[in-house]
Amino acid sequence: MTAAVGIQTQEAKPIRLAKAGVIRVLVVDDEPTLRRGVARMLESRGMHVLTAEDGNAAQQVLAVESVHVAIVDLMMPNIGGLELLELIKKNHSDIEVIMMTAFADVETAVTAVRAGAYHFLTKPFRSNDEVSLTVVKAAERRQLLDRTLMLERRLEKKENFGDLLGNSPQMQEVYRLAMGVAPTQSTVLILGESGTGKELTARALHEHSTRSGNPFVAVNCSAIPENLVESELFGHVRGAFTGATATREGLFEAADKGTIFLDEVGDLPPLAQVKLLRVLQEGEIKRVGSNETRRVDVRVIAATNVDLQQQIGVGKFREDLYYRLNVIAVELPALRRRREDIPLLAYHFLQKYADRARRDVRNISPEAMRMLRARQWPGNVRELENAIEHAVVFCQGETIVPADLPSARSNSMPSSSQQEPDEGSVVLPASLTDLPYRDAKQLAVTAFDTSYFGTLLERTGGNISEAARRAGLDRSNFRRAAKRAGVAPRGSD
Repeated sequence: MTAAVGIQTQEAKPIRLAKAGVIRVLVVDDEPTLRRGVARMLESRGMHVLTAEDGNAAQQVLAVESVHVAIVDLMMPNIGGLELLELIKKNHSDIEVIMMTAFADVETAVTAVRAGAYHFLTKPFRSNDEVSLTVVKAAERRQLLDRTLMLERRLEKKENFGDLLGNSPQMQEVYRLAMGVAPTQSTVLILGESGTGKELTARALHEHSTRSGNPFVAVNCSAIPENLVESELFGHVRGAFTGATATREGLFEAADKGTIFLDEVGDLPPLAQVKLLRVLQEGEIKRVGSNETRRVDVRVIAATNVDLQQQIGVGKFREDLYYRLNVIAVELPALRRRREDIPLLAYHFLQKYADRARRDVRNISPEAMRMLRARQWPGNVRELENAIEHAVVFCQGETIVPADLPSARSNSMPSSSQQEPDEGSVVLPASLTDLPYRDAKQLAVTAFDTSYFGTLLERTGGNISEAARRAGLDRSNFRRAAKRAGVAPRGSD
């Protein structure tokens, strides 16, 4: 069969997949002219192209060669395109298939997509860009699916300690230390910034200890009014103070035979520190208003995000208590210091919130992932979790893009409140300098595109034609570029 295909060979920038090298494509068509034309055009874009004249030849190629994408003609002798599609999906499920035909209709397109085709191209092609962009998007989709599967398998392998996740060297050291101390009775001091998972660590220590069948009591010391701290921790007797209408046991008694977790222990007032020291030394507590001592068998795990030694220096924390608490110290790294764990964490939270919201959101685009990896995350894992939950809510398809992330613009580019640079200088956000040059450049370009197209559409009230005119692009190219940037053009023309 013949058809006007509109393929012209031209030099273009090579297109590569991140971490996957050159895109490998198989072109299957019984028309030699079209087959060679498509191959030359894709090769000029830096792709590695294999060809086959029919379904039998295609199967022979796939038996010995690895490809990311197959472009398959629908109408071929012997083995037709739909039959070849079915064979590829059965025997090479990791290959994305793009169908093409000069006799396209809606019914055939739907049949092909339902059978697993990524996309459907009609001949003659509208442009070289249409073909090459479709191939790139198909390859990126396959990479996303492979990455998701890999991360799910890693999650299934329990690269974690309790609910803590991460495979970085820093987290492996945390797991090693925590697994070693968990079965003991030693007091543990967990150090780390807010949001790094101190309570998760404490719970995991309890769950891996001989006390796991007994209570785990978590206490936020900074959330208890100072005049009630002793009563909350150690209990009180009736009439001990105004409002004490009944005798009440404290949290240490409630945790007897189990574990008590004292979060933000540095915020305890001085008298409570004295009583805590006695519990650690003697295993005894005394209720407020009582002279009677009571023995308790409680393992203490404490946590803080402040420098306790500095607190000791200014007289806000007892030195003897510090050494009683700091028998074993477990320090949790900030998220910005273990960026290699961000994809694993992000997909874990994606699965969690997509299932909870019953949304079919399963992937994170490469651009969005680069933005996640580049942020400083002052709120650490807790902030990342909130960002993914936000993105799941606002995602319009099955893949999270930069525009779905909260405050994407302000987190990716320098804010207007920053000091004006000297003439001729360039100011980069600090987060970019934490990345390799290529990733930093891609992130900066992505952030610029998201900001540029989003702002332009806002200023034109969503009028695509007017926005395209101001950008100096034709309407179709503007729409495609905005979509690639994660900005979905909506509105009137």
